[in-house]
Amino acid sequence: QVQLVESGGGLVQAGGSLRLSCAASGRTFSSYNMGWFRQAPGKVRECVAAISVTGFNTYYADSVKGRFTISRDNAKNTVYLQMNSLRPGDTAIYFCNAPVWGTWLPNPTFGSWGQGTKVTVSS
Repeated sequence: QVQLVESGGGLVQAGGSLRLSCAASGRTFSSYNMGWFRQAPGKVRECVAAISVTGFNTYYADSVKGRFTISRDNAKNTVYLQMNSLRPGDTAIYFCNAPVWGTWLPNPTFGSWGQGTKVTVSS
């Protein structure tokens, strides 16, 4: 059973930065594309960034392109999200999971979601 533990969220002023981490255990992490999803109150959970198995390819939603950077360390079973120039619209709970490349939907074979980490950006 995979376990995902997200961390690094918090309260930050607009224009600030945060670095999120997601530690995975219990599964072959390095076999999956990984991604960061977010869910704001009343909105659908969306994939905002993804990284391929090798880390060579990345994807960013238009809303975060140029501000967020995803990376991974397969030796540590960890994926990161560096978030710069944060905006109030980035306020959400952030989760990591494994997206299907090209659809940006969660891979149903990967399974579990973690608790997420809350990011609040004040104006």
